[in-house]
Amino acid sequence: MTRKRRNHSPEFKAKVALAAAKGDKTISELAQKYNLHANQITTWKKELLENAATIFAATSHTGKDNAEEVDKLHAKIGQLTMENDFLAKVLGR
Repeated sequence: MTRKRRNHSPEFKAKVALAAAKGDKTISELAQKYNLHANQITTWKKELLENAATIFAATSHTGKDNAEEVDKLHAKIGQLTMENDFLAKVLGR
């Protein structure tokens, strides 16, 4: 009998990893509580600790990236609108 692979949501992974990082309970206690393998909890905890700095760094860069992307998209929309208007006039004649 094969066991279906479980996919956990990012929220669940974060909750388990934070519980492991707190250190209130042991990894084996958390594994039993959440019905997971201890190695999986250890992996999620390691990812959380390694990538914690990117959470705060990403917010400051994301605003600049989004603004630049929005400007590019507005320019492209304007260009396409002008091309559509031009082609509609030419083909309409």
